[in-house]
Amino acid sequence: MTETRELTKVEPKRSWEEALEKESWVAPLIDIYETNDDYFLVANMPGVNKEDVVVKVEDGDLVIMGRIDFQNELNRKYLVKEIDTSNYYRKFNLSDSIDEEKIDAKLENGKLFVHLPKVERIKPKMIEIK
Repeated sequence: MTETRELTKVEPKRSWEEALEKESWVAPLIDIYETNDDYFLVANMPGVNKEDVVVKVEDGDLVIMGRIDFQNELNRKYLVKEIDTSNYYRKFNLSDSIDEEKIDAKLENGKLFVHLPKVERIKPKMIEIK
């Protein structure tokens, strides 16, 4: 007996620009906190791989984007679907208290961690008493 399989058409991954226009995007939940020297932003982005994250500074804004495998999601035959399927996009206006040249980011366990160092002039400074 010959087995026949239905092949699902795999489309090439869309460019970031095309995905912004044609795919679903939501704002990730975030926490922002600060220390004396830095600000930290933590964004929940479940289902996103490191290769599918963009963190950029553009025109004084911090932009974070994370993409899921949208085509794979569309091709699944769900029996129950309670979890929203979306890409992630959020933009923040950066104050001049952030050293834009030293911003860095990492993705671990579905969380994007963005380190935003403060510029030296706004860090607390101890004055020695003479």
